[in-house]
Amino acid sequence: MGYRSLAECIDDLERHGHLVRIKQEVDPYLEMAAIHMRVYDARGPALLFENIKGSRFPAVSNLFGTLERSRFMFRDTLDKIKVLVDVKSDPMQALKKPFRYANVATTALSALPWKTKRDAPILHGTTRISQLPQIVNWPMDGGPFVTMPQVYTEDITKPGVMNANLGMYRIQLAGNDYAPDTEVGLHYQLHRGIGIHQTKANELGQPLKVSIFVGGPPAHALAAVMPLPEGLSELTFAGALGNRRFRYFYDADGFCISNDADFVITGTVYPHENKPEGPFGDHLGYYSLVHPFPLMRVHKVYHRKDPIWSFTVVGRPPQEDTSFGALIHEITGSAIPQEINGLHAVHAVDAAGVHPLLFAIGSERYTPYAETQRPQEILTIANQILGKNQLSLAKYLLISAHQDNPQLDINDVPAFLTHILERIDLKRDLHFHTQTTIDTLDYTGDGLNAGSKVVFAAVGNKRRELATELPGGFELPRPFHQCKLALPGVLAVEAPPYIDEATESSRIDTWCHEAGSLGLEGVQLVVLCDDAAFTAANVDNFVWITFTRSNPSHDIHGVGSFTRHKHWGCRGPLVIDARKKPHHAPELIKDAEVEKRVDALGAQGGPLHGIL
Repeated sequence: MGYRSLAECIDDLERHGHLVRIKQEVDPYLEMAAIHMRVYDARGPALLFENIKGSRFPAVSNLFGTLERSRFMFRDTLDKIKVLVDVKSDPMQALKKPFRYANVATTALSALPWKTKRDAPILHGTTRISQLPQIVNWPMDGGPFVTMPQVYTEDITKPGVMNANLGMYRIQLAGNDYAPDTEVGLHYQLHRGIGIHQTKANELGQPLKVSIFVGGPPAHALAAVMPLPEGLSELTFAGALGNRRFRYFYDADGFCISNDADFVITGTVYPHENKPEGPFGDHLGYYSLVHPFPLMRVHKVYHRKDPIWSFTVVGRPPQEDTSFGALIHEITGSAIPQEINGLHAVHAVDAAGVHPLLFAIGSERYTPYAETQRPQEILTIANQILGKNQLSLAKYLLISAHQDNPQLDINDVPAFLTHILERIDLKRDLHFHTQTTIDTLDYTGDGLNAGSKVVFAAVGNKRRELATELPGGFELPRPFHQCKLALPGVLAVEAPPYIDEATESSRIDTWCHEAGSLGLEGVQLVVLCDDAAFTAANVDNFVWITFTRSNPSHDIHGVGSFTRHKHWGCRGPLVIDARKKPHHAPELIKDAEVEKRVDALGAQGGPLHGIL
């Protein structure tokens, strides 16, 4: 049977050694987040903070910190839900394999949301926003945030739970210009269902009712982040995964209330009413800065008896949302390829902040009568990917052909990059999308949500051998002359600090002209960076620096570059300027004093001894 509450889940985890309690008082300002991050890095247990400074409510984190723990929590339903997603993506499979899919109908039926009477546990009491745990993750954050919310809205033209959206969008509880206890900030990014609901409400001049659920069975939180196939409700998914129908009712003010949540914050968003929200340390490893986002006017804050606040910490990957992503891929890994003809696999590279870098493998079937040495079908697939839901936020899309290496593992970042660089024709195979939308959290472009994209498309036989070591006496032209080999054929080149676009474009063009005379055999990619040793130290550092600090249209250069019939290419190595730039957001840096306090918790006699 599924968990009826977050407390039941916590008890189950504790009985099986998956959770530890921290009984001494902890500070919600930076300390709780620092403890969480250290335990996550150690692949440690879930954490129950029983004594939080300034709040009477306990809090839990790191529930999804390992894939093994997630599988444990959903051990009775995970295989069934994979089948449900599979048959939703391809209904013909149910006809082809009826015995395998025999229980799909009953699973879906048992997952239908259940409207109940108003006598639910969530109505035990009410509180104020300021009495909730005021957790601040990073030193420059604009205030405390809800980082594990389930934000519920309905389509004002088609009300009801089956047309609702349940998403995980951060909520700023205090700070900036928010009136204490009565206003909170609601931040959501591009391609989110709540945006459609707010647009419709604005067009009708009506406020949008919002319910924010916190806690409850863990299936509810996972449902809020799932990229579900069209037509599959998050509430249905939550019920199926949790093996317990999603129970809800509407309160006297008309807000949808989750029976099983630990807390529910209700409020309204009025048309075009915004306030500054942020900064907030986000999953690209930088702060998202202050921008106007919807203001939510708080109505009530409900809680159940002995409620538990649920939170996570967001920062440079890997973090708990990395483990979320692994679980999501395990459940829906086959769904997206079935929605795009010819697509075999797709992988958002977590170490690069997810949206900045996407790998894909597709078919090349357009000319089976001829040897394929030029991207054709994979360009069509790339265009479909860049028009597909959150995949459309990809900034760098690298796509290869399945038949060139059927054993290529899309999750093996070094191998995939090597495969692309061995085959790509830099004169022909780079395809730019300029003046377009990018991830809201990405500040490499020329405005909020604005930037560029590029597709690297590579097919055919291996064209070149990539350098795996630099020859003796190798030296690049100044001022970009100190370098380290980061990957086969890839140089991390240390460069002076970035000044401005005009200065650097001229300096890089001059350097590329001089470097062209070297030949640079075996080198296909040069990454200009602030610290070559750090960039080349490991593949995670390399992809994080390269793809989170560059805007393709502005920061891609090349040796022997040219523009012909509006197509840009280069004859020598590609050059990506991945230095920090004045318009970039600051990166996340931990507080040294807080880290020392965490060290003490891991010392002999501390609650985390043997974990840290």
